[in-house]
Amino acid sequence: MKLLRLRMSEAIFGGGCFWCLDAVFRKVEGVIDVIVGYAGGKRPNPTYEQVCTGVTGHAEVVKIIFDQNIITYQELLDVFFEIHDPTQLNRQGNDVGTQYRSIILYLDDNQKELALKKINELKLNGINIVTEVKKLENFYKAEEYHQNYFANNPNQPYCQYVIKPKVEKFLKYKNFSTF
Repeated sequence: MKLLRLRMSEAIFGGGCFWCLDAVFRKVEGVIDVIVGYAGGKRPNPTYEQVCTGVTGHAEVVKIIFDQNIITYQELLDVFFEIHDPTQLNRQGNDVGTQYRSIILYLDDNQKELALKKINELKLNGINIVTEVKKLENFYKAEEYHQNYFANNPNQPYCQYVIKPKVEKFLKYKNFSTF
């Protein structure tokens, strides 16, 4: 039996509250880890309180560490576009502000090309995508209490009424083509 060597890679997405993206991507086969943080802005080492004001320019994002032998960047993009609303500018539902914008922070030209191709496909299907595509400059890990928030706070009202339905939807429709 031949063992496959891990082909680790990273993807960084923002689509509303990072707790929601974190909870869903942790359920994706091939995802090794998810780290919530801040990116896309200019202020170095921002805090959650600073990002919440909207003045840092950062979005709440997730850094997804994945094994390319199991899942591709393209498949992660498919999940990303299904688990948030990429047509809402600077918001997701009741979460309003630039920190909740839809954003893809690419690490190389291949990720940029794949992200733009996916967005163009969606636009050709009549979907008005507002997702920003931007080269990653810096990623700042969020405070420890934000990491794996849903699993650590399952009874918190936001988790019950916002995150849990997104996770359940994903688990019900894991086949991305029927999401």
